Amino acid sequence: MLHFSKWKQFGILFAVLLSIVVALPNVLPAKYQDMLRPYGLRPMTLGLDLQGGVNILLEIDRDDLKKRMTEQLVGDIRSSLREAKIGYNGINRGPDGVRVRITKPEDVDRAVTDLRKLAQPVDAGGLFGTGAATSLFNVSVDGQQVNFTFNEQGIDNKIQQAVSQSIKIVEKRVNPDGVVEATIQQQGKDRIVVQLPGVQDSQEVKSRLDRTAKLTFQLVCEAQPTAAGQNPPPECKALPMKDDPKNIIWIQTSSRATVDGADLTDARGAFDQSNQPVVSFRFNQKGAERFGKMTRDNVGKPFAIVLDDMVMSAPRINEPILGGSGQISGNFTVEETNSLAVVLRSGALPAKLTIVEERTVGPSLGSDSISAGFNASIIGLALVVIFMVIAYGLFGLFANIALLVNLVMLIAVMSFFGFTMTLPGIAAIVLTMGMAVDSNVIIFERMREEWRNGRSAMSAIETGFKAAFGTIFDSNFTALIAAVVLFGVGSGPVKGFAITHVIGILTTVFTAYTVTRYIVSLWVGWAKPKEVPL
Repeated sequence: MLHFSKWKQFGILFAVLLSIVVALPNVLPAKYQDMLRPYGLRPMTLGLDLQGGVNILLEIDRDDLKKRMTEQLVGDIRSSLREAKIGYNGINRGPDGVRVRITKPEDVDRAVTDLRKLAQPVDAGGLFGTGAATSLFNVSVDGQQVNFTFNEQGIDNKIQQAVSQSIKIVEKRVNPDGVVEATIQQQGKDRIVVQLPGVQDSQEVKSRLDRTAKLTFQLVCEAQPTAAGQNPPPECKALPMKDDPKNIIWIQTSSRATVDGADLTDARGAFDQSNQPVVSFRFNQKGAERFGKMTRDNVGKPFAIVLDDMVMSAPRINEPILGGSGQISGNFTVEETNSLAVVLRSGALPAKLTIVEERTVGPSLGSDSISAGFNASIIGLALVVIFMVIAYGLFGLFANIALLVNLVMLIAVMSFFGFTMTLPGIAAIVLTMGMAVDSNVIIFERMREEWRNGRSAMSAIETGFKAAFGTIFDSNFTALIAAVVLFGVGSGPVKGFAITHVIGILTTVFTAYTVTRYIVSLWVGWAKPKEVPL
């Protein structure tokens, strides 16, 4: 148990030295930290409670999600019935779903068979979800009328999916360059917490978050309103112009006359030939083909560039646009084009996000928290070090060395993977220190017991490590299970505590058993003791 091969010794020393190098930026001045960032070395990320910043709570708009699902369903119903050559009298939308009346009674059964395919099963998902699929709509028949009513369980599952998608999109919007240490996570069933440490001006962040950024390129209807308040013809939609919201134009809604902005691969702020700010965009191959076909088949006709149900511009197609790129104009400022480019690159949100709460935390709270946490950690570490030396003498000193290595490794892992250190995380570090020496206490007490029972010094030391391993593993494994559950079901500060605790448990098992055992083996090889100094 006390013999280490050269490869094992090299592995232990390499892990310790690597941890020191990775953790080093945390104690260096800011200018040296910036010099090391290109090499992947960076200090731990401090959470909102430690350095201040912006905290924004977002919520998925349930009504907006239902509206989108209803609009999609209406289009799918029309396409399905037309392909099946089944006549219908009209499609009516309501707050609870959609109703369609089949013209001929003999077509009802065939229509229902086709329309039931549009119920849209949605998986539950989630860490502890069952994964069972639930239909978004319930389909029922009343004579010649087919009713699609919302299934609330299906809506809940759809919201859960929307939250997962929105988290990724929000992260791209608030951190497009990957340099902001943002914390974005789910809270509850339909909310998202966005924390931006160090950011004090929230206006730019809010302007990016509250935009759905649904971009489409749609043909303009041949007929246009001649008076205010007119209803658009079928398969047309009334939308306002950005420059003049009172100016309403009718836009075609057919999928054959629409190119989705989801096929964009890039969007950048630029300037046109008149030196006016615009947004230049580029499609992927699929989008370029569809955009090229739409413009080729409709030369001489106007088409609208629509963003979040607002017409940015409605230029005329003078010639086919086959290169897969173009520009969006609309009397933008430079700041507006840059912000719009960011949200377009990140993609459209699956549903509207409503800002429920917004808080700006001052840096004074952070400095107080850091000071209090630092003092608590230092006092806790000092007391533990003193106790171990008094209780176990030389072996207590060995345990203290392993404890310091443990802290360095924990900080190195937090720094390398970019985990955020919060005030509860500091509490987890203090707890880790206690657990680390607790493992050594188990080892040393078992050594003392074996020595008192008459074993030789070498046998007592070796048996102490060997016999204590099972207890150390079991105790840390059960603590690991609890920490993982906390991380899975918790949110906010609970997650911060859990992730730091998990890392601390893993480094504790390594240092309390392996590092301490290696230090003792070096001492045994040098001192060749005749008795156990406990």
